[in-house]
Amino acid sequence: SQCKNLTSGFKVMVEITDYGDARRSPEGKIIEVLGHKDDPRVDILSIVKAYGIPTQFEDDVKQQVDTIPSEIKASDYKDRMDIRDWPMVTIDGEDAKDLDDAITLSRKGKNYLLGVHIADVSEYVTEYSPLDKEALKRGTSVYLVDRVIPMLPHQLSNGICSLNQGCDRLALSCIMKVDPSGKVVDHQIAETLINVDHRMTYTSVAKILDGDMEERKKYDDFVEMFELMKELSDILRHRRHERGSIDFDFPESKIILDEKGRPIDVYPQVRNAATKIIEDFMLMANETVAQEYCTEEIPFVYRTHDNPDPEKVESLLTLLHNQGVKIQKAKEEITPKEIQQIIESIEGLPNEAMISRLVLRSMKQAKYTTECSGHFGLAAKYYCHFTSPIRRYPDLQIHRIIKDNLRGRLMREGRTEHYAEILDEVARQSSVCERRADEAERESDKLKKAEYMSYHLGEEFEGIISGVTGWGLYVELPNTVEGLVHVNTLRDDYYIFDQETYELRGEMTKKVYKLGDKVCVRVADADKMLKTVDFELVADIWNDEEEN
Repeated sequence: SQCKNLTSGFKVMVEITDYGDARRSPEGKIIEVLGHKDDPRVDILSIVKAYGIPTQFEDDVKQQVDTIPSEIKASDYKDRMDIRDWPMVTIDGEDAKDLDDAITLSRKGKNYLLGVHIADVSEYVTEYSPLDKEALKRGTSVYLVDRVIPMLPHQLSNGICSLNQGCDRLALSCIMKVDPSGKVVDHQIAETLINVDHRMTYTSVAKILDGDMEERKKYDDFVEMFELMKELSDILRHRRHERGSIDFDFPESKIILDEKGRPIDVYPQVRNAATKIIEDFMLMANETVAQEYCTEEIPFVYRTHDNPDPEKVESLLTLLHNQGVKIQKAKEEITPKEIQQIIESIEGLPNEAMISRLVLRSMKQAKYTTECSGHFGLAAKYYCHFTSPIRRYPDLQIHRIIKDNLRGRLMREGRTEHYAEILDEVARQSSVCERRADEAERESDKLKKAEYMSYHLGEEFEGIISGVTGWGLYVELPNTVEGLVHVNTLRDDYYIFDQETYELRGEMTKKVYKLGDKVCVRVADADKMLKTVDFELVADIWNDEEEN
């Protein structure tokens, strides 16, 4: 019935009923109409559907949500540690609505007392309830250019679970005593009752740390705490650096859309002092929790990152050697420290971005596992995801285990065996969903970037060569958009791809294009449907004389 008004250009979901053969076309039935391809937001919706990401909550989930209170009666939680009087802030992006984590920090003698307070989601999302099954199915919230597809319905994720300013909230807190060298000398994990004083943004905190008088006056009662945060953050970062943690500083793309969903600006999102503070404190809490549970040998879900493949490392080192990067590798296995030193030795060189990228490509992907096998990139022996239970299932899962442990239920009720049985599947499912979300995010970024560049056809930009292949050069612009200069458009010569050095070399002119080179390109084509951008090289400045 919904099909009779469909005309050319509508996007639909089709179920194939017959795959056909050489003579007959495949047949299918339309199961859902997404909208016309030119309608705002239909483009991203298509990606969501293509990846099979669930967007609707079923009735049983909605019914459960309706039974959850929208505010907290503190008197119901007498057995919790009441820390509502601790000066406390959340620090997030301007547009974040699902606030998972709040921070407290004070000085205790020469030590710091750092509290990382995480929304106590598992209090509401109980095991095997409709909400829980749905959350496990989704695995993670998906953050796309124009929408968030939440793991939990917004009544929870932006409501009772979100640590909103001035509201009493339930939290699971990791309170750490940190010595002046950045080592956690003591910690406590507790179920708490909290109340956030200020909802801060990264921009605002960065201004305060930068000495912005107006901003400092606005939050004068908290300025001292922010400065203390910066002090501790620097110590923690230094300590991680010493042990070999690798910091890939690739800027994420920020894509600004107008109300019709059209991209009007694309630029790199830069990390500032405030984003680093949150990063450092979250890493600290994640490690502290992981170490306790790994040492206690309680079934748990860890975030692990394997050592890179020796073959990949070998070819990377050869390549770097050809780039003139000096390398000392002590043993067979490369250490995080050695990789860190490679990245530092090239800081400020023209090929810095490209080498960082090659190094990153030679690494494995982090995943969720039940073994605590360590995190190569962070050079951490123990690591887990504890700080974002509103938007990631593994965090929610380990909150349950932690609470069972705090309440003494693990031994008493056979919970240990229960967790040992289910966690491998939880870890696997969470890893799969994380990949799916990453890919959908990448695709929707590529789509909007292609659409953005389609408004700039014929314009010229300077960029750097970010990839070299047999079919051409990939060039990345300062705004993070990447496009292809197809080898067929290099008409001044016949170019051969050299796999060893990642170079395209002209047969007669001996002209070389290699990773990291600066080039000037013109936007030749941008295809939103294919999510591609095509560039052509603008004739090299120094070759112009010969051609005239």
